Amino acid sequence: MRLKSSIWVAAYLRRCQTEGVFGAVRRRGAEEAGAVFVKLALLNGNAMLFTPAPQTAYDDSRPIERVFAAATPAPVAEQAVEDRLTREIKFDPDVWIVEIEDKAGRHFLDLAKG
Repeated sequence: MRLKSSIWVAAYLRRCQTEGVFGAVRRRGAEEAGAVFVKLALLNGNAMLFTPAPQTAYDDSRPIERVFAAATPAPVAEQAVEDRLTREIKFDPDVWIVEIEDKAGRHFLDLAKG
């Protein structure tokens, strides 16, 4: 059983804050189990989007952790990320969108291996 999305988001934003990275909830999703998407704005017109990793990326011995995957291998124009988020909201209105800003590209997320 995973942490509720609302609790995970609050903890994630606290982690960002302690590292000096600005973050905010742009869209609240389902409290219990809404998917969480993280936009990392690099403050130069480009951004990265981190999406929930496929279920196959989860470690059965650590089921409560959330694992993410980069939507693209390199930063893209922020508008491309915004377009993807718009499509995700239309597909699943329960999604959470968290945006952080860091010129160095730090995101503090656990990424899926492979």
